[in-house]
Amino acid sequence: MKGIVLAGGTGTRLRPSTIPVRKQLLPVYDKPMIYYPLSVYLQAGIRDILMITNPHEIELFKKVLGDGSRFGAQIEYEVQPKPNGLAEAFKIGEAFIGDSPCALILGDNIFYGQGLSEMCVSAIAAAEVEQMATVFAYQVADPERYGVVSFDQAGKAKTLEEKPQKPESNWAVTGLYIFDKRVCALAKTLTASARGELEITDLIRLYLKTGNLQTKRLGRGFAWLDTGTFDSLHEAASFVRTVEIRQGIKIACLEEIAFAMGYINEAQVEQAAADLGKNDYSSYLHKVLKAARREH
Repeated sequence: MKGIVLAGGTGTRLRPSTIPVRKQLLPVYDKPMIYYPLSVYLQAGIRDILMITNPHEIELFKKVLGDGSRFGAQIEYEVQPKPNGLAEAFKIGEAFIGDSPCALILGDNIFYGQGLSEMCVSAIAAAEVEQMATVFAYQVADPERYGVVSFDQAGKAKTLEEKPQKPESNWAVTGLYIFDKRVCALAKTLTASARGELEITDLIRLYLKTGNLQTKRLGRGFAWLDTGTFDSLHEAASFVRTVEIRQGIKIACLEEIAFAMGYINEAQVEQAAADLGKNDYSSYLHKVLKAARREH
């Protein structure tokens, strides 16, 4: 399974903060926003990753993430010259994807909750074995702002609408998708919508029509945070801060995740802490190492 992180867009709603830097590199409390979607991939075992962004920020992403090796991953980079829709990611990433199933996550989405990685692993297996696509839905108070999925009595996806005036449910489709190996071929059949974009909703509908779509509902106990406005960015930072201070852990600490998953070893964690210098993040990595050594 391969994974694409789409970090394009213009970030106009967050200007002037996004004039010097891409939105996905802004901090969400104590780490860059891009760490959060990457953490979802690493915890699900997705380590072959393509980062898609615009031409002006690609070097900034490389400076922050490098080739991914310090997180036990392999990160490649491609450019999306203009924001032509989420589904365009599968045309841009066709050579990267090859004949593999592929996930897509939006670079400004934050997911948190026990069991998410198990859901992703199950969805990956369904893509690889059954040629199924999976979307992840989250209950919201204002579904008219999102893509909305409704369900039949058996709990299967019935309809999928983009920002409907009269939503059939309050389950919004989040910015995490898992597709089978046909995704690039199907993306090529799409035509631009009225707003001139290749819509991810249209791509998902192709799977829905053939019965190859499943929905994982992120119920109570999960958090899905979109960081597209200053208010939502502040709310996300407050959420992360509250959890981290209360529990003494860090959310989306990529080195910790990679170490726990066996992608990197103690020496690599120690080197990552040294490279970061003296700060709270590097101190936390030393705590992670100390705890691991006590256990052994």
